Amino acid sequence: MSFINDKSSDNYVTNKFDWERIKDYIPKDKVIWSPFYCDGKQKEYFKEMGFDIIHEDKDFFSYTPNYDLVIDNPPFSKKQEILQKLCDLDKPFILVCPSMLLSYKYFQDLFKEKGIQIIIPYKRINFKHITSQKSSYSPPFASFYFCYKMNLEKDILFI
Repeated sequence: MSFINDKSSDNYVTNKFDWERIKDYIPKDKVIWSPFYCDGKQKEYFKEMGFDIIHEDKDFFSYTPNYDLVIDNPPFSKKQEILQKLCDLDKPFILVCPSMLLSYKYFQDLFKEKGIQIIIPYKRINFKHITSQKSSYSPPFASFYFCYKMNLEKDILFI
């Protein structure tokens, strides 16, 4: 089940352009799991880019399919619980999250030994609220692509 009924501020999806600009950092031979359904468009975007993707309206906390890496924009109000589960699964991921995540103690505790890589876009990532008529929204904070076990060429990439 998606989280669209939990908190309205979690109902933002990443636009297609912002997924396309990281496609070269995603292995083509892996099965992607995008567990946060929202409007379901992400499956369409990733299929168009040539990726094998699992994107179903199922509960992230009780369902785990057979996959190779997670790529998604999680509901920001649940990021601590989501990051904990992803650490427990210990598989590669790319998550769109606010840049201030770097300063949160729980994030530092989770990744100080494991390591993290970050893709920082020159232009801010834009989102669309699922009930808005506006085509995009840029929040008053920057968001980055937080990467774990993605074996990027550098720990911090600017794109």
